Amino acid sequence: LRPKCFQWPAMVLAGWISALPQNKLWGPQALALASLHLILSRISGFQEEFANLLKYPMIVYRREPAVERVIEFVAKFTTSLEQVDEENDDQEEGPFMSFIFNFLLESHEACSHSVRFRACQLINKLLVSMAENAQIDDELYDRIYEAMLIRLKDKFPNVRIQAVLAMARLQDPSDNDCPVINAYMHLIECDTNPEVRRAVLSCIGPSAKTLPKIIGRTMDVKENVRKLAYQILAEKIHIKAFSIAQRVKLLEQGLNDRSDAVKEIVQKKLLQAWLHSMEGNVLDLLHRLDVENCVDVAVSVLNATFLPYKIVSLFFRKVISAENLTCENALYWRCLCQFMKSKGDEGEEALEKLLPEAAIYAAYLLRYLKNLPVLMESQRVNFERIEELMKNEFISQQLIILVGCLDTSEEGGRYVPLIYFTFPFMLFDFTWERYLCRTRIVAEIISDVREPIVSVDVPINADEQRKRQVKLADVKVQLIEAKQALEESIACQDFTRASELKKNIEELENRKMELVKEAEQPEIKEVRIEKDDPETMLKCLTICCGLLKQMAITKGINSTMNGIAESLILPGIANINPAVRNMAVLCLGSSALQNKEFAVQHLPLLLQIAQLDEAKVKISALEAVFDILQVFGIEAFKPRNDKLQETPSEELENENEKSKAEEGVEEESKEPEVETDTVNSILTLLTGYLDSETTDLRTVAAEGLAKMLFAGRLVSPKLLSRLILLWYNPVTEEDTRLRHCLGVFFPLYAYAKRTNQECFLEAFLPTLRTLFYAPASSPLADVNAVNVAELLVDLMRSNPVNSQDKQIQDYQEFTLHDSLAVKICMEVLKDPNSPDIRTLVKTLSCLELSVGTSPCTQHLRILLDQIIEVRLFHFSIHFTIYSVKRFETSRRCEKRYIKCKDYYIIVDVTALELGRIFFIWCCL
Repeated sequence: LRPKCFQWPAMVLAGWISALPQNKLWGPQALALASLHLILSRISGFQEEFANLLKYPMIVYRREPAVERVIEFVAKFTTSLEQVDEENDDQEEGPFMSFIFNFLLESHEACSHSVRFRACQLINKLLVSMAENAQIDDELYDRIYEAMLIRLKDKFPNVRIQAVLAMARLQDPSDNDCPVINAYMHLIECDTNPEVRRAVLSCIGPSAKTLPKIIGRTMDVKENVRKLAYQILAEKIHIKAFSIAQRVKLLEQGLNDRSDAVKEIVQKKLLQAWLHSMEGNVLDLLHRLDVENCVDVAVSVLNATFLPYKIVSLFFRKVISAENLTCENALYWRCLCQFMKSKGDEGEEALEKLLPEAAIYAAYLLRYLKNLPVLMESQRVNFERIEELMKNEFISQQLIILVGCLDTSEEGGRYVPLIYFTFPFMLFDFTWERYLCRTRIVAEIISDVREPIVSVDVPINADEQRKRQVKLADVKVQLIEAKQALEESIACQDFTRASELKKNIEELENRKMELVKEAEQPEIKEVRIEKDDPETMLKCLTICCGLLKQMAITKGINSTMNGIAESLILPGIANINPAVRNMAVLCLGSSALQNKEFAVQHLPLLLQIAQLDEAKVKISALEAVFDILQVFGIEAFKPRNDKLQETPSEELENENEKSKAEEGVEEESKEPEVETDTVNSILTLLTGYLDSETTDLRTVAAEGLAKMLFAGRLVSPKLLSRLILLWYNPVTEEDTRLRHCLGVFFPLYAYAKRTNQECFLEAFLPTLRTLFYAPASSPLADVNAVNVAELLVDLMRSNPVNSQDKQIQDYQEFTLHDSLAVKICMEVLKDPNSPDIRTLVKTLSCLELSVGTSPCTQHLRILLDQIIEVRLFHFSIHFTIYSVKRFETSRRCEKRYIKCKDYYIIVDVTALELGRIFFIWCCL
């Protein structure tokens, strides 16, 4: 037995720690206990007794305040001994801390998850409580690292979190091979628990190696992780550490995040930190964002920058001289004026200080536009000149947009700019001319690539060859005669004639040589040869696709593009190479967006490709089909029965009126049937891809159908039910893109307007029936029908719906939950013995029924009486209906007790009319 002198101080110590408030766990009390330890340590057994007492809080997993105070105290008490040991040199350095570390490292592999959790927590607290310049042995470092590395793989997230926190002081960001950093980088991407990822984010040291991982968490699926990532980037990393692309990406994602909390962090933390590093100069910040290529991001940044400031504090010059105009200050000027104009009357005075009168600004703008340089052909190879021209064009664009902020309330202010701004009409013609010119140039480039000019040898025909031989023979004869005449002249000593003959002979020799060369060298002719190899076709189609993406939909298709479609795009679809076919499909889809008739003509071809081609080409064709339907609507593709629109012929006029009337009725009835069949066939084909085994095809189909529903192009409860079942289907569990898309779509679609919620109401019972009757071999058999029902009930709640719908009288009288309650009660009455009734009854407990005596409430009361009369007790089920919320306390509730066998049914009649109805079914 231990002496009582050992146990008494330790027990008093434990009781005192538990009673202490949190703010008194350290300070003089800890130092006093540390001094007490020096006395107790002389008596053997204190450390073991302390460890035994420490085991009691370590078996508690819940974060109880008393347990947390004990853990905090142990850490402070252990580290405070170092201070006392430093004052007493005769004592051994840190024996108690080494003992505690050894005890915790031996306990970290315990079977109980609470012990593992507390061991990691205490190691973390001890390391954090140590001094800034504290050092530990390499052996202890290795033991802690190895133990915490094992705990990083623990199946309990809280244990992993404490292990992450414990390793924070063991990392060395300057070491590229630091094992702790490597473990953090793996966890930050691969751990499934968001709190673990948050813990890693808060602990990992910023460096060139870890920066991409931290930036990657700004795209995390959880809002809290994204918030912390932006906060760390703002507080720990300087703006110079990011590349331009990273800065733009961070701001674009952060300012457009779907979470308002993340947007607020970006605006108030990240942007302000970057501005602070620029000493508050917004223009320097814009200069580091490349505003020419990222105008939308720069505008969002400026609007977010203007929000915290009062209008009085925002000031800018009225007119910037042309020499001082830059891309940054031009954009800043434009955004500031637009921001002031958006403030209404409050910003009008400030706008007068920012902009001159309309006439002055018109002259200023016209003068700047006239001074824009025009590059010659020889100057277009100079990239510096091209860059300077692009900057001037960007500035011109901002100045032109700024015209919308001018005060044109006075007639003089409107008239003078019209005199100057005759160039907008010229500008329209110029832009249209540039559009046509660009199309023509690209068409010529495509023609040169596909049909290059090639030099070929043209064979000489027989007649031409015979003519050349005759000429050569004639020259030879003349040459022989000239030589004979030369010999005779020399013999007669007629040197004058001999000189002339000699010159003639030289000319004949030259002529002879030319004819011989012409006969030897074949004729070379430049011709265009069409190339159909996959590489050439892919180049041409890529150029064409780039042109189509730059074209506005409102421009339509001109004759040049029609020619390209006939000669390049359609032949490319029949090419053997899959890459060529895929690019041709992209071009065909982009072309169809330009013209409705073109889209109607080629939609069947795209649908056929989406059925028969390879997976990649199918995806491109399916995306093109959804884009076309999104732009023109599915109604545009109904067939036109021209025969029905024609006037009847003379023969039909001679027939009797009865036959004409009968035929007219038949024709009128057939036309909508044909149109409906066409639309249904298209929808059937598209919805069939929801069951595709190819993940990408299934995802594209789900996204496209969701977009059409959200845009109002389709209204289909059946299709909505398919999407809900697809979202819950275990087959799509690994398809994060599909799950994310549908997860965002459902609430946005439901809360956009009331008619969308009515669509969910119609889809409620069909969706649950599909789950109820799913065969055991189907993946849907594993889906929890209660969860699906709760989701649909939440999507039909009336609170989040827009305030415009709240003014509707129908909304005030009853909610969609009233209609849903009626549907569920009627479904219960159809088959009261079905085992699936319990799911429907549980759903009723989640409904928010309207208050009052509306017809819907009366209908519910009638249905309730019918349900009570049904003998459900053959299945040993209690059926209790009771009220949770009472709206009229003054009225006395009338209760009925109905006995059936050994059970009573209690019906609160008043609550049925005034409050919520809850059905609880309990199996005995």
